[in-house]
Amino acid sequence: MSYDFSTSACRKDTNAEKYTLREELFGTNDVEPVWVADMDIDTPDFVLEAVKKRLEHPIVGYEEVPESAFLAQIEWMKKEHDISFDLSDMLYSHSVVASMSTAIDAFSEIGDKVIVQTPVYPPFFHIVLEHDRELLKNPLKQNENGKYAFDIEDLKSKIDKKTKLLLLCSPHNPVGRVWSKDELAEILEVCLEHNIVVFSDEIHSDLVYKPNVHVPFASLNQKARDITITAIGVGKTFNMAGFSMSSVAIPNQKLREKFLKSYKRIHFAQGSVLSHVAFEAAYRDGKEWVEDLKTHLLKNFNMLKKLCQEYPDLIKVTPIEATYLAWLDCRGMKLSDKKLRKFFVDEAKLGLNAGLSFGREGSGFMRLNFAVSSAKMLQVIKSLEKALQNI
Repeated sequence: MSYDFSTSACRKDTNAEKYTLREELFGTNDVEPVWVADMDIDTPDFVLEAVKKRLEHPIVGYEEVPESAFLAQIEWMKKEHDISFDLSDMLYSHSVVASMSTAIDAFSEIGDKVIVQTPVYPPFFHIVLEHDRELLKNPLKQNENGKYAFDIEDLKSKIDKKTKLLLLCSPHNPVGRVWSKDELAEILEVCLEHNIVVFSDEIHSDLVYKPNVHVPFASLNQKARDITITAIGVGKTFNMAGFSMSSVAIPNQKLREKFLKSYKRIHFAQGSVLSHVAFEAAYRDGKEWVEDLKTHLLKNFNMLKKLCQEYPDLIKVTPIEATYLAWLDCRGMKLSDKKLRKFFVDEAKLGLNAGLSFGREGSGFMRLNFAVSSAKMLQVIKSLEKALQNI
């Protein structure tokens, strides 16, 4: 069967974060929210049906994550990304950010340095600082075509004995890169030389557009496998953030035991009964849905790209290889970051993420979530086009 993404359910009268926070974030409710990274696309019916079936049983109490849920994820990772994990490698987590926080606590001490590669998803900054660790910023390089790459020489020049952990965003949010095997191998070489553990956030790994192929960091070789904590889950892929369930894969026993000391101290428990069911259903039955979704998302992106190409002196869209987050280069407008944000709110009637929130390197950029129905994407395009015409 094929799936239809032309329309989606209305979320305005629900407690959806992107709608309820409009007044607080943008000063008005008169904006279409295209910021936070969840989709205005219906969660798959096979996930919802599995949850409904579980609710036929009248008791919703404490439950362990069933082995079948992790086994479904392990099978998915093998088929989709050519990496093998054992059941013993897998741990429940309610979010990738929580997993990252645990890794910082487990593999560094107060005052140690943690590497972040900017511009990057804001919690990469906040959590490091909240743990009283020092941010070691290794900004990405951008070429004349807008494509980003690692700056390995800058990384090498900044590392010292206090550098303990690298937070890798792969695929990258917000710049949309799918790191190649050779690029990741360069990171691995540096981390092995300096005994640095890698926390690899791979939550967007299923949303990669051909011909690009996601390479799990732990799949590079055995040495990579022995220094990597991999964070993965269904939240982004299947629009299931509200189920609050992801996982952490740690094949190296010593690393896993060290992680578990912090993990148990925090008391993650085993999550929600309904989340277990939804998680397993997504991995078991979701292949065709994801393929149709990616086709739809790419159509949305290409609509946005076409519009930006009509105003090249004002706005450019960064080449995208993965995710549903467009990184818009608005430096041609020659507006301050404050005025740029105001332009999108007041003129385009759109609520986007300000680029500056992803680090200083995001100045002059905005992030737009294009994971919406075809009908809503047309509205977004029309609103943005009208605002650009007025300039």
